[in-house]
Amino acid sequence: MKKTLRMDNILTLNAGSSSLKFAVFRVAAEEIHERVRGQVEGLGAQPRFIARQPDGVKHEAQPWSASRPPGTAVEALNAVLEWLRGSMPEIAIDAVGHRIVHGGSDFSEAVVLNADVLQALQRLVPLAPLHQPHNLSGVAAVRELFGEIPQVGCFDTAFHRQHPWVNDVFGLPLELLEEGVRRYGFHGLSYEYVMHTLTRIAPLLASGRVVVAHLGNGASMCAVRGGRSVDSTMGFSALDGLPMGTRCGQLDPGVLLYLLQEKGLSAEQLSDMLYRRSGLKGLSSISHDLRELEASTRSEATQAIDYFVFRIRRELGAMAAVLGGLDALVFTGGIGENAVHIRERVCRDFEWLGIELDQHRNRNAEQTISAEGAPIRVLVIPTDEEATIAAHTRQLVASRESSAKMPPANHSLQETQREN
Repeated sequence: MKKTLRMDNILTLNAGSSSLKFAVFRVAAEEIHERVRGQVEGLGAQPRFIARQPDGVKHEAQPWSASRPPGTAVEALNAVLEWLRGSMPEIAIDAVGHRIVHGGSDFSEAVVLNADVLQALQRLVPLAPLHQPHNLSGVAAVRELFGEIPQVGCFDTAFHRQHPWVNDVFGLPLELLEEGVRRYGFHGLSYEYVMHTLTRIAPLLASGRVVVAHLGNGASMCAVRGGRSVDSTMGFSALDGLPMGTRCGQLDPGVLLYLLQEKGLSAEQLSDMLYRRSGLKGLSSISHDLRELEASTRSEATQAIDYFVFRIRRELGAMAAVLGGLDALVFTGGIGENAVHIRERVCRDFEWLGIELDQHRNRNAEQTISAEGAPIRVLVIPTDEEATIAAHTRQLVASRESSAKMPPANHSLQETQREN
């Protein structure tokens, strides 16, 4: 029998450029139960703190002095730990799981983070410049505050690592493929959670041909067959595929040559345009937030939404072709879970494929929103990337193989504060 490490509480982190999302899960036997989740947003500007417990209790009191607001991941994590220490002093953190956007070609599953792994992940920064550095800064922040506590990296690319070769290559010289220029796909933690949920509620459906639409400020779609990803709208970077809040989505590479050669943009200016000034924000000249665009009476807002819906519908048809048919369509993500009109417009006039919505179910965001008897089942499944991270962390850290070289865990928040 394998000896396991005692583990009571897991902290999950998703460190971004201006925010730190966190959650704490209690481990009970083979299950995990959420205790609290929240975020510090607006880092470097006007930071705000919010946390919620599963019973609906909401916390918004800032756990820092007005004169010293957090501006870095370390400072934000320290503020979160200070709040946890005061609000839930019984919690002792035993392990930390991180969302890391890019795992490259080598990491097809979650891994315990050590020096060699971190060095490999650092080399992937050019492939995800807006995400990877901040994800890794969260790992460094934990090490600074907790020392050698077990940490696990969970990758947005891992779910897509078994694509057929033709689905992952570009029509470029082969040596570039060998250097890592290929399609990777992202939002894998979300897709993994959705498919796990679908397997639980409709196992026969989950074993078939499924398209999952993760629609939010970042947006992509994934074709799944037999529970495995076979294609994704995102490719080499998190820019490809659907238009997003501020990212452009699919783009003719000739446009990039034009902007570089004729307009004289630098690489930095081009990156800023593609990542921060395009998508819904760029098309509308109003906002990246779909809710604001839906509330606007300006034609630019309507046109931006029209393009967003058009691209989703186009990719849905392509995904159905890749799968050789369709058994289920699942909406998830902030927009997918909440934007009633977007779901309705995406599915409209798709009866020829077998998609037919029940408008009452859709308006009430029921789990199944397709019409009774429709050939293709359409569902709304809220995603939970944090739960996926916690599950991987529990599994890896609890195993004897993963914990053999690790020092004792169980860092109480009081001890962490005293050490720092």
